[in-house]
Amino acid sequence: MAEKKASMRKPVFAKVDELRPGTNGHNLVVKVLSSKMVLQKGRPDGPQVHQMRIAECLVGDETGVILFTARNEQVETMKPEATVILRNAKIDMFKGSMRLAVDKWGRVEAAADPATFTVKEDNNLSLVEYELVNIEE
Repeated sequence: MAEKKASMRKPVFAKVDELRPGTNGHNLVVKVLSSKMVLQKGRPDGPQVHQMRIAECLVGDETGVILFTARNEQVETMKPEATVILRNAKIDMFKGSMRLAVDKWGRVEAAADPATFTVKEDNNLSLVEYELVNIEE
C-alpha cells in the first residue's frame, strides 16, 4: 500500500489589525519596536537550574501594533528594530486586553530581510479593552 504524503499548505500571513480575541493560528511578519523584561527567575529542575524569562514586546506592521509576550528563548529574538516572523501565534486575553503569544506549537524566527514597511504606532490593539461574553444557545 502506497502512502500519499499530505501536501503542506502555504502559510497565509495576516495583518495586526485583523487579530481578534480568542483566535489562534496566526502567521505574521512584524517589526519589534520595544522589548522590556518583566520576569526573570531561576527554576530548580534537578541538577541544572533553568532560567525562566518573560518579556513584553511591542510589535507591529503597517496596520497597527500589539503587545507580544516573549518567553525564554523567544526573548533573544525579540530585539528592538528586528523583523520577526511569528508562526501559529495566538491571542491571549490579559486583564481584558489582547496579547499576542507563541506557544510550543508555534515558532518565532528572525526574518532574513528587514521589513520595508513603516509601523503604524497610533493603532495599538492592546489598549482596546474587551469583555468576553459567553452566550448559551
